[in-house]
Amino acid sequence: MSASSRDGSSRSLPHKNPCLSFWQRTTRAFPLLHANQSIPVPSRSKYVVIGSGISGGLTAFDLIEAGIKGEDIIILEAREAASGASSRNAGHVRPDAFRGFSAYAKVHGEEQALKIIANERLVLEKVDEFTKKHSVQCDFNLTTTFDVCMTSEFAAYEAESFDAYKSAGGDVSHIKFYEGQEAQTRTKVKGAVAAYEWPAGSSHPAKLAQFLLQAVVSHGGKLFTFCPATELRRNESEPGLWDVHTPRGVVTTERVVHCTNAHAALLLPHLEPCIQPNRAQAHSLIPTPSFAAENALQNTFSLRYSLHHFYSLIQRQNDGTLVLGVSRSNPTLSEETRASVYSTDDTSYNKEVVQDALQSFNKIFPDFDSASAVHGEGLDHAWTGIIAMTTDSVPFVGAIESLPGQYICAGFNGHGMARIFTCAPGVAKIILGKEWHDTGLPECFRFSEERLSRLSTKTVPSVW
Repeated sequence: MSASSRDGSSRSLPHKNPCLSFWQRTTRAFPLLHANQSIPVPSRSKYVVIGSGISGGLTAFDLIEAGIKGEDIIILEAREAASGASSRNAGHVRPDAFRGFSAYAKVHGEEQALKIIANERLVLEKVDEFTKKHSVQCDFNLTTTFDVCMTSEFAAYEAESFDAYKSAGGDVSHIKFYEGQEAQTRTKVKGAVAAYEWPAGSSHPAKLAQFLLQAVVSHGGKLFTFCPATELRRNESEPGLWDVHTPRGVVTTERVVHCTNAHAALLLPHLEPCIQPNRAQAHSLIPTPSFAAENALQNTFSLRYSLHHFYSLIQRQNDGTLVLGVSRSNPTLSEETRASVYSTDDTSYNKEVVQDALQSFNKIFPDFDSASAVHGEGLDHAWTGIIAMTTDSVPFVGAIESLPGQYICAGFNGHGMARIFTCAPGVAKIILGKEWHDTGLPECFRFSEERLSRLSTKTVPSVW
């Protein structure tokens, strides 16, 4: 079961020389960054986790918590530790409170749509609980977020989504609504038409991923960096086992866990029609006085002109850095830039997206006054990360029944931080022999060949 590398396809390895994100630039001293980078892999291991991001790290962590010996687990990473989407996102831990309900309902039905929204709310609680329980130094900040409607058309869309969710029995007790002048005062966005507020958080995602890896290694697990899994074959002498091929040897294993997100189809080519790499971009800004000290933003934001034209924003509480994410579907961008979204190339960033981000930020927050910024204020850094979009807008989780002994936890649709902390524990339970209902996950997340067959012949509405 091998695959050639093709840029722009989910059947490609991560690029060898990616750019560094803000999160990676501030964690260069992590001792496991290049762990075992030149050491051959063991010839056997009971469990092989492919991918060292938050999904892979948490799956391994939960297996150990459930009683699996750390010595029986290895994690394979194609590049440096946690070098993928987990360390390249925009810092949000932001559940969807209602907006995606109607789109989910069209694809999965109202019952599943309600479960999807409820699951994201649960993930926020799980991240908060986990970071406190384990004293994780990942700058997690539990706060609230604003969905800011920048046009009357999108305000109408949000209102319709809210009403549909509420009418279906969705819990809206934690959601606050503002419009007109009150929305502008609450959000500090002078152009706001309306805004919704609900609990959310932000974090330093690389530090969270690195904590998980450090914990796994401290319990005997082994991490092999710069060691991609390039091919999987059934073991000839023991058909129930799998041979995982890498540049540094072949490891034979009972269980393979695919935590490869946008690159999942490299080793699972039948996923290719159903999972699409999508290049996202984010920027770190050093605040001017109007956003520093007592003027620092206390909430996170999604600033939306339409469903696909939006900006995300957090301000880190410990150093004041602003992190601004941009949707590449923005109609203000050139057709060439919008088309370039379908790529696995995270080696650099798009200059047009940078200019759009800065111009839009200054328009939305004119008090930032970047024209008067002194040296050191304003744009600090720009980077790219690859997210994975599935054709039904929900992740693939569970056993791959056509390949006994293989499992998947991938395809997070740019919402990994609002999904992984239930999906990874869920796949760990399945690996350990539990039933699907034991995971507590929405049934529509479950991986199945029937689901793949259905998705490969059907176009579904986009949630984001």
